[in-house]
Amino acid sequence: MATIANNLQLVRNRIQAACAQTGRPADSVTLLAVSKTFPAVTVRDAFHAGQRWFGENYVQEALDKIAELADLREQITWHLIGPLQSNKTRVVAEHFDWVQSVDRLKIAQRLNEQRPAHLPPLQVCIQVNTSGEDSKSGVAPGEALALAQAVAALARLQLRGVMALPAPSPDPAVQAEALAQVRVVFEQLRAAGLPLDVLSMGMSADLEAAVAQGSTMVRVGTALFGQR
Repeated sequence: MATIANNLQLVRNRIQAACAQTGRPADSVTLLAVSKTFPAVTVRDAFHAGQRWFGENYVQEALDKIAELADLREQITWHLIGPLQSNKTRVVAEHFDWVQSVDRLKIAQRLNEQRPAHLPPLQVCIQVNTSGEDSKSGVAPGEALALAQAVAALARLQLRGVMALPAPSPDPAVQAEALAQVRVVFEQLRAAGLPLDVLSMGMSADLEAAVAQGSTMVRVGTALFGQR
């Protein structure tokens, strides 16, 4: 636990420093701890170190952790950040608080229909693929507005913003360019009248560049929990 607590503080320090560099308030960036492949006990350790928001890529693995950590359910916010298949939408609608990987209207419609009435609307982000990589999920930038407008009209979902996974690069200039492309899409959607407040981009290796480009949520795994 001490290691995770230390790592959390180091990452928070990085976020604060990145915000200071760009004149942003330190609380303008949320840390999402990416706990995929790590056991529930590790999530519990991070929780006791003060972390409350957790991101998972794989639905069944996440459901197992949510069940094992049921005693913390009211205090943890669970995000699905990995690809979502149609046959998994019901359990996701029932058990998650956020889905950041909406890239098709069909998926959004199923989540909307399957979100239980006793729960608040499911918070969602549109995943945008700015790099054009076939291996990456996400809607093309030119199709993002139409998808976002359709999702925003669904009553049981609340569209919050844009998420992206730009191709990694060790070059800060390349990082900045890729992240700026995502920011442009986000700003275009806002300019079209969508009340978005979440720009989810940036990970362990590029969170500083992401904060500089306006990210409001960084998704950090390795820097918190170690190599997978």
